[in-house]
Amino acid sequence: MLRLAHGTTTVGLRVKDGVVLAADKRASVGYYIAHKKVRKIVKIDDHVAMTTAGLVADAQMLASELQYLARQHKIETGMPISVKSLASYLSLILNSSKYFPYVVQLLLGGYDDKPRLYAIEWFGDYIEEDYAVTGSGSPVAVGVLEAEYRKDLSIEEAIKLAVKAVRSAIRRDVFTGEAVDVAVVTRSGVTIKSFPR
Repeated sequence: MLRLAHGTTTVGLRVKDGVVLAADKRASVGYYIAHKKVRKIVKIDDHVAMTTAGLVADAQMLASELQYLARQHKIETGMPISVKSLASYLSLILNSSKYFPYVVQLLLGGYDDKPRLYAIEWFGDYIEEDYAVTGSGSPVAVGVLEAEYRKDLSIEEAIKLAVKAVRSAIRRDVFTGEAVDVAVVTRSGVTIKSFPR
């Protein structure tokens, strides 16, 4: 489970029918609230999405790299790239930048032959998880998940739990705020919606 501090809260849950990712919408610089409508969930391909925590420029560059790799793989092979291949590629990029690291924590969720959720840390460590959290609000959010997560949750139940976890962090973490974006990744694809605070 990822729990290093950055100014945000993101949550990922893998359940029987898909993956649910959630993130708050506040961008902060120190204690200054720089923006209140930031998207911290990026669609990588029709079957994969990623949450971002950390430095915005680093996260955007890495998301662009993954989007390019997914498109290139689909053009060359006619097949979508596996979620594990994307996680492994991210790991290589992050691991090769030890002296000038990307300051990010990422959750990569997708559906290839089954639902997959990978937690990826600063220096490229990655692990497949049932649930994971990132950011400064993660100590609060992980407590909610540990108390209520089950592998047999429906997609709707998983959405409610993910939103509840991020909302708990919004109430207790100064760097987490505004509303909650949720991405649902199933066999049918990626859908993203917002929920109020």
